Amino acid sequence: MSEVSIGRKKEKCENCTKQVINKMNEQICFDNLIHAFPQVKESTSVQQVLLSACLSCDGCVSEDEGQRISQQNLEEINRVLALNKKCDTSKHKILVVSVCPQSLPFFAIKFQLDVPAAAKKLCGFLKSVGVLYVFDTTVAASFSILESQREFVQRYRRKHHDSNAMPMFTSSCPGWIRYAERVLGSLVTPHICTARSPQQIMGSLVKDFFARQQKLTPDQIFHVVVAPCFDKKLEAVREEFYKSILEIRDVDCVLTSGEILHLMEQSKVTVEEVHSAPLDHVFGETTDPGMTRHEGRGSEGFLEHIFKHAAKELFGLDVQEIVYKTLRNRDFQEVALERDGETLLQFAAVYGFRNIQTLVHRMRKGKVPYQLVEVLSCPGGCLSGRGQAEGEGGRPDRTLVQQMEEHYSSLPVRLPDTNPEVQRLYQDWLDGHDSPHAQQCLHTQYKISTQPPSQILNSDIQW
Repeated sequence: MSEVSIGRKKEKCENCTKQVINKMNEQICFDNLIHAFPQVKESTSVQQVLLSACLSCDGCVSEDEGQRISQQNLEEINRVLALNKKCDTSKHKILVVSVCPQSLPFFAIKFQLDVPAAAKKLCGFLKSVGVLYVFDTTVAASFSILESQREFVQRYRRKHHDSNAMPMFTSSCPGWIRYAERVLGSLVTPHICTARSPQQIMGSLVKDFFARQQKLTPDQIFHVVVAPCFDKKLEAVREEFYKSILEIRDVDCVLTSGEILHLMEQSKVTVEEVHSAPLDHVFGETTDPGMTRHEGRGSEGFLEHIFKHAAKELFGLDVQEIVYKTLRNRDFQEVALERDGETLLQFAAVYGFRNIQTLVHRMRKGKVPYQLVEVLSCPGGCLSGRGQAEGEGGRPDRTLVQQMEEHYSSLPVRLPDTNPEVQRLYQDWLDGHDSPHAQQCLHTQYKISTQPPSQILNSDIQW
C-alpha cells in the first residue's frame, strides 16, 4: 500500500527569501517574498524569523499581518473541526475547501494516480475529516482570465491617451503584487491588471453566491484554499479582502499542498484506504465533462488566453498556436503577433525575481516593448511553488516539477468563454459582465507604499 508521506522542511533555506514561523512544529514559509518582520510579542506563538537576501526588506509585513498569517495552518483547521463537535451549534462552521488545479498534479504523483483519480481521493480524504464541500478553483480562474482579457483590450484601445495603460502586468501572483506595491510603487502599480486572482475570486464566489445558494450567512462558512504557494497565505489576509461589517474574510485559511499531505500523514491513512468522492460544484449536480485545465504550461495560461483574445478582438486574427522565443532563460520568454512584417503585439512571460529585476531595469529605462507581461515570482511558475516543490537546499525539486508539468498537461483544455458554468454565474451571481456587483467581486485595487523607494535594484544584488 502507498504510504502518504512528506519530507520535513529544513529550518533555513539559503537560496530563497523566506521568513519562518514555527507554530506547533509547522513551518510557514513565504517563497521569494517574505520581508523583515517587526518584533512580535512573546505572547504569540510566532518564533524567530529567519531571513536571507530579500527583495522587499523594508519591513513590510506588519505585526498585525504576522499574527493573522500565523493562524494560516493546520491547527486552525483542527480548531474549527473541534468546535463543530461541541454542543454549541452557534459556533459550528460549514467547512469548504477550494483546491487550486496546480496542487492536483502534486497529489497525483504522491498518490501514484492520474490527476482526476487523485482529485477524488483528495476530496474523499477531506470529507472524511469533516469538510462538507470540496471545489476546484478552475471556475474562478476562468473569471480571472476573462476579466483580464477584457481589461487588456480596454487598456490597448486607450493607450494613446493613457500613459499607464501599457504595458499591463498580470495580477494572479501575490508575491509579485507585494513586491510591486512595497518596492516598485507608482512605476508599476498603475499597470497591474485589476482582475482578482483565482483564489480571491473563489473566496467571493463561496462567501457570496454559494452561501446564498445554501441559505447560509457568510460567517457560517469557514473557507480553506489549498495552494502550491506559501505567498497565498499573505494574499488571504490583505485588507481589501476583509469585510469589516460582517467581520469575515473571503478566504479564512490557506494551506499548501504539502501541509495537506502532512495532515494525511498525521491521520495515518493510506491512499488505498481513502474512499474516492467526486468534487462538488457551486450549482450542485452538473453535466460537467470532468477535470479540465486552461492553456499554458501550468500557471493558468493568462498570457496565452489574453494573446489569442487580443489578436481576434483587436486585429481579427485567429491564433491557433503560440510559439515562444526564449530570451535570457526558460523563465524569460516572449511571443509576437505579426502581419505583413509588422509586429502587432509583443507579450512576455517573466518568472522568478531574477528575471523580474531585469524587466524592471528595462522599464526604468523605457525599453519595455511589451503590451502585456505575465509575471510570477516562482521560477518555473505556479507548479514550482515551494509549498509543494521544494527539494534539498531550498531549491525546487526539478524531477518533481517536471512530473507535475506532465500530469498537468495531460488534462484536456477548455477555454474560459466556453464554460457554461461561468456564463451562468455571470448572470445568476453577478447580474451581467459590467454590473457593479461584477466589479466588486472580480476586481481589486493596489496600494503604493508610503515608504521611500527602495534602492535594492542595484546590479550587485546576490541571488
